[in-house]
Amino acid sequence: MTSGEIFAQIRAAAAEVAWQARYVRPHHDRIREYAARLPLAEYERPNYDRVHHFLGPPRETASYLLTLDSVNFGSGYFPFLHKRAGMSGYFTIASSLNERWQTTGPLSGGELRAMRADACAILFGQAGNAGPIAELMTLFSHALSDLGAWLGRRYDDDPLGPIEDAGKSAARLVDLVTEMPLFRDVSSYRGQEVPLHKRAQLLVADLALAFDSHGPGEFHDLDQLTIFADNLVPHVLRVDGLLKYDDDLLARIERGELIPAGSPEEIEIRAVALRLVEQIVAEARMAGSTRTARELDFLLWNRGQGTAYKGLPRHRTRTTNY
Repeated sequence: MTSGEIFAQIRAAAAEVAWQARYVRPHHDRIREYAARLPLAEYERPNYDRVHHFLGPPRETASYLLTLDSVNFGSGYFPFLHKRAGMSGYFTIASSLNERWQTTGPLSGGELRAMRADACAILFGQAGNAGPIAELMTLFSHALSDLGAWLGRRYDDDPLGPIEDAGKSAARLVDLVTEMPLFRDVSSYRGQEVPLHKRAQLLVADLALAFDSHGPGEFHDLDQLTIFADNLVPHVLRVDGLLKYDDDLLARIERGELIPAGSPEEIEIRAVALRLVEQIVAEARMAGSTRTARELDFLLWNRGQGTAYKGLPRHRTRTTNY
């Protein structure tokens, strides 16, 4: 794959899954009305959250975001996470790293390469939390040691190295970070590869937000990003009546059963939602909107924080993809 093709490949793979899907189907007849009802004209560009996230000199900020998005997964484990007061699982992880950066400074390349599960448990406030969270801390340690090895081998431990290597191309940066195994968000569906690359794309968006699209946050193809396919945006679309899940799949989700990573159902939930958002964006543009899939993801993700959505179970999968 040459740099620049990845976003087209993500969209094409998602469209193919949506065409073949058995467990998750979009309500095509509702897309136009839904696009018209979304408050797209009221969209406000998000501000970088400095309460939970680190912002400082460029090299330290780039290091923080590379580290955060290396471990920005585990939603299927989060019901068991020891969370900070008033915080979700994600904000617990982000705040733990922010605290480390603020008090001690960034994790060095050597510290990343030497990272072990017990050190992760201390870093993220999970010491003594056994069971599923012990498994998550092991995965975190693999992700961080991979990051350290990759930065050391390719960029002499310089966190700005991959950003400079990307040459202001979001597609190139996605290609680069997905050299790391746990960043490679690719599944197999009926014999075809389905790349979604949620965390790699989110890294680009986080850099653009933190640096206000300047310097390390400037990408000429930022608007080519897709949604960051996880388990919340599909949930919002289902609750809003745009997606219909197979009855048995929905019953399993409502019972709190884990949906296996890489299963046809799990791939369909994410890929069909991605495809559906592309269709909503296209419909909105026909009506004069300039909103992108990335911006629509932000709008839908924030909608999902409401009680109408939080009060209903969404699918849970134990995966390194989200």
